[in-house]
Amino acid sequence: MKAVGEQHRPQVGERAKARGSATPTWWVWLAAWPVTAVFILSNAATPLYVLWQRDIGFTKGTLTVVFAFYIVGLLGSLLVSGVVSDRLGRKPVLLPALGLALAACLIFATAGSVIALIVARLFTGIAVGAVVSAGMAAVTDVAGPERKRLAALLASCAMVFGAGLGPLLAGVLSETLPAPTVTVFIVEMILLVTAVIAVLRMPVRRPTAPAKGAWIRVPGVPRGNGMQLTLGIAVFAPGITATSFVLSLGPSLLAGLLDTTSRIVSGAMAFVMFLAATGVQFAVQKLRRRTILVAGAVSTTLSMTALVTAVHTASVPVLIAAALLAGAGQGMGQLGGLSLLNSTVPAQRLAEANAALNVGGYIPAGLLPVSAGYLSDAVGLTTGATVFATTLLGLAVVGGLVVLASRRRVPEPV
Repeated sequence: MKAVGEQHRPQVGERAKARGSATPTWWVWLAAWPVTAVFILSNAATPLYVLWQRDIGFTKGTLTVVFAFYIVGLLGSLLVSGVVSDRLGRKPVLLPALGLALAACLIFATAGSVIALIVARLFTGIAVGAVVSAGMAAVTDVAGPERKRLAALLASCAMVFGAGLGPLLAGVLSETLPAPTVTVFIVEMILLVTAVIAVLRMPVRRPTAPAKGAWIRVPGVPRGNGMQLTLGIAVFAPGITATSFVLSLGPSLLAGLLDTTSRIVSGAMAFVMFLAATGVQFAVQKLRRRTILVAGAVSTTLSMTALVTAVHTASVPVLIAAALLAGAGQGMGQLGGLSLLNSTVPAQRLAEANAALNVGGYIPAGLLPVSAGYLSDAVGLTTGATVFATTLLGLAVVGGLVVLASRRRVPEPV
């Protein structure tokens, strides 16, 4: 016979659940801060390249190479960081990543050559790859199983908000304070130090599951989760490719339409685009995940339609509308994809799953805008932007149709 006290003693699973729910909600928000801090760095250099081009002296082709090393670092990091994070824990991945981000700031602030810029961008890409896998998974770990939707929302918003805040902060500081290429990165280093403190105090535990498989591999998802990954990539990839195009060639379009090279104006357009990506996620968070994905595909399709209209009519309002719709498309594609993975992938594979989603998104986001840039040099910005927008519009439509076709075959996860 059980003692009276034993009759009400919680089981092990119940105690674990109680511990997870005991984590304050403010810690879930704070766990997303390292993601924001690193993504601020990811685009902080964008308004400053014209200054380095003037001071160091290099061509637009060389600038494309500098951008390419960011993608090289990011994709290389994604091959490792997700698996390592799932096996060793979030902190052993996040702390070195933040250290590389701080090193990138120091190199940017003292850059006197193209090689220095390449190394800084490479380090930045590695850090970003780590936070989109380990950092986003850490938010889910801190939130616990009963707050998975909140975790997906905050992790996704942390990424896009940081990506938008970076160019705005850099644009304003570089136009208003002395030594712009130094001041911007001093401020960013301070932000990254606060992120290091947050990671050190973060209430996450080391994993206990035994390691399986290769440490360096193309990230994937467990058997049975392939459809969730496919649906996320189908919408997220066109969305992030659209925002990457606005980031890379948006200043050139603005220069042609407004006859201005203001770093504040170009930074503000990027910020508004990613602000839309942040706001729309809060607006749609309670909708069904596939509804969110379909809406994301529609938004990207409308964005590319507006982009073609803007370049052919020289309309600044339509260009801004294209940027806002692109931001909304990325935001909803990202939230829908992360939510599907969060709801179905076990914690011991979640960082790798996040890495897989981002590999699927960043490969086209790195290749297509660069191709559009070279095409624009050859045939003109109007024709190049039109070809790019038409191609991406087709991909967004296909992504939306894939999601719609999956409704009957795959039930909505709880």
